[in-house]
Amino acid sequence: MKRASLILTGIFLLAVIASGCIGGDEVRDTGTKGGYSSEQAELKKATLKIFHAGSLSEPLKDVSEAFREYAKTLGYDVEIQAEASGSVMAVRKVTDLGKKADIVALADYTLIPQLLVPNYTDFYVLFATNEIVIAFTDRSKYADEINSNNWYEILARDDVSFGFSDPNQDPCGYRSVMVMKLADIYYGKPIFETLVERNTNIYAEGNHIVAPKEIQIKTDKVVIRPKETDLTGLVESGSLDYYFIYKSVAMQHGLKFIELPKEINLKDFTLAEHYGQVSITLGSTGKTIKAEPIVYGATVLKDAPNKGLALEYLKFLLSERGRQIFEKNYQDFIWPPVGFGNIPEEIEDEVMVGG
Repeated sequence: MKRASLILTGIFLLAVIASGCIGGDEVRDTGTKGGYSSEQAELKKATLKIFHAGSLSEPLKDVSEAFREYAKTLGYDVEIQAEASGSVMAVRKVTDLGKKADIVALADYTLIPQLLVPNYTDFYVLFATNEIVIAFTDRSKYADEINSNNWYEILARDDVSFGFSDPNQDPCGYRSVMVMKLADIYYGKPIFETLVERNTNIYAEGNHIVAPKEIQIKTDKVVIRPKETDLTGLVESGSLDYYFIYKSVAMQHGLKFIELPKEINLKDFTLAEHYGQVSITLGSTGKTIKAEPIVYGATVLKDAPNKGLALEYLKFLLSERGRQIFEKNYQDFIWPPVGFGNIPEEIEDEVMVGG
């Protein structure tokens, strides 16, 4: 984990951020041009299984639709079975439940080197970023008052409800509680104790958070669900006032949101060391995770049932077309994507090798 963090801040930050590669304007020929003719031979049917973070649902839906058309030029009629969950749960499906998948795409890239390397994969690619916001609607209590300076006071009011996803299953969940602990440092107030410890059995020892294996809710003020997108409908219906969510998801659903200070929103790569003051131990895995800038990662598993086609899908995802789709879905793309480990030759032209 320490090595991965050093690689991220040393290679990724300097090589990618300093060169202006996130959201850059460079366009490359990805080899995804060409059309499908009805005169082609009959298409071979194939299936790809993808375990992915809930926050990737919208962009991956569009990527998959575009890839199905592209796959015809490769001679395939592809059925894509995309299964959304919290990223921790997505990994556990492979490691604990023995489920088969071709591709794993996660909201926290560090879960791949921590839990999937070397037994299940030997490479991974960093491809997107995000930030934590607090989303709501006009029906949320005090919607006309909440802002980036008073949000913790609004959430603490007795008649206000708020939610976040389960830290044991979903990075957005453990990032949300780490954001509230970082808020302690930034504002100099006991925000974590007020919002988290008084309402759940999640607790902190200094700047280290412990999420018990079985999360318990002490009051009806807080709602916790397996993945962050499970809370979207509750906010949209007015049954939940606020929730901690990725900015891209809030924008995809047309929700109002407040942006948090850069010192706590896990967006700014120059603040990696500052974020790293806070950590969390997950009861589900026993692993300790340090707060870092949000980076998404993807890999193709060693025993992928359709590995060749899975690599073509990953290549498409990492291409200029994939970047366009993600940005259309309000999610920042890392350009070029950064690969680590034994990078397959099929995607070598799409990534900057980071080590």
